[in-house]
Parts: sequence; C-alpha cells; structure tokens
Amino acid sequence: MLYGPPVDDEEPRAPYDPMPHGRPEVGVGPWEGPRPEGEQYDERLLAEGDRRNVVDRYRYWSMEAIVADLDARRHDFHVAIENWQHDFNIGTIVRSANAFLAREVHIVGSRRWNRRGAMVTDRYQHVRHHPTVEDLAAYLDTLDGGPVPLLGVDNLPGSQHLETMRIPRRVCFLFGQEGPGLSDAARHACAGTFSIAQFGSTRSINASAAAAIAMHSWVVQHADLSSDDAWRG
Repeated sequence: MLYGPPVDDEEPRAPYDPMPHGRPEVGVGPWEGPRPEGEQYDERLLAEGDRRNVVDRYRYWSMEAIVADLDARRHDFHVAIENWQHDFNIGTIVRSANAFLAREVHIVGSRRWNRRGAMVTDRYQHVRHHPTVEDLAAYLDTLDGGPVPLLGVDNLPGSQHLETMRIPRRVCFLFGQEGPGLSDAARHACAGTFSIAQFGSTRSINASAAAAIAMHSWVVQHADLSSDDAWRG
C-alpha cells in the first residue's frame, strides 16, 4: 500500500495542513504573471493558490510530482511500528518520516491507524501494511540491494546505546506500542536492539519522540548535509 489511500472509516481531512496558530491562511495565493513552464505544476493550484503545508520548492506542484521528486532522493532507512492497539503515535511518526525522507513507513498489525497526527504528510510518504512482524521481515529480505536489517528500539538489557553505535546505512527501525514496547515476535525478528539515553525519572519516552530521535541520528551519520536542500526546514 503506497502513500496511504483513504480507508473507509477515515474522517474527512482538509486538503492542506491545518495550522492551529499563526496566520489564518498559510501558503500562497494564485500565481501572478505568466504561467511557469513544467509538467510538475498543477493548473488548479496556480489558479486558486497553494495553501498546503509544503516547502517553497514544491509550491504549485501537483502531489504526484512532489512524490516523484521525493522518490528520487529518499534515504536508505525505513521506519516500522507495531499497531496492535490502534496506536495514536503512528501519525506523528509518519510526519517525522516525511520530514527526514524515510524510504518507507511500515505498519505491522491493524490496518487502521489515526491519520490526524500525520497532518496530511501520508499523501507524500510510502506507507505499507504488514499483518505480522514476520511478514515485514520477509518483505525487507526481498528489497533491491539486499536484505534490510531490523533494529528494534527498546530499553532492554543488552541493547546498544544509540548515541555511540554506528547505524547501518540500510536499516529499518522498529518501534513497539506505547507502554508494552516491542512484542516478543518483534524482538525475535530484530537483528539487534538499541536504547536512547535518558536521565530523568520516567522509564521510557514517547514512541513518536523516540522515532524522531532515531531518524535524526541516521541523518547525522549518513545524510548529505552539504546541499541547501538539507536546511530548508
């Protein structure tokens, strides 16, 4: 399943990313002056304005053109999360995966997930569903370039420290549910696990926060930071 087509029980969403604060309108209005040339431009957006929450590079581009451009530049890490309890963190993880340009996001377990936290970014991100962790592992073994190892994120005894480990360039980060963490099946399927350094009283941090930290750690070690595209936030 690629970049998440709507499911029957999905609530209607705005065509752009609704902003709770700031200006009442985001983006830009109708294009002024001669029309730009290029197949990437959407005539409706040029005529009516582009109020989506996209970077300036993609203003007035069609969704298909944006996805195609992202596909040409995606990073070599995947993100997966178990979804046995309709986890509310999944949407936020998808949004972070889009920001850090993950190759794919994998949802293991229930096909239903709360898309509100994704803030429409699932339309630009490849999202796949796998009934079980074993199905996910089998899929990762068939990818071009060779198998992609699964690394679980959990503060288990024997876990490596994210802050000092060398993250593989090709990898899939696997996260468990909020609270119970990785399932037994997930731990068995992983090539290893790592934990994130914590210094306070709580036993664990939010799953979506952990995912963002892991993805950013990959970026620090492997992404090309020499281009202006890396700093366009």
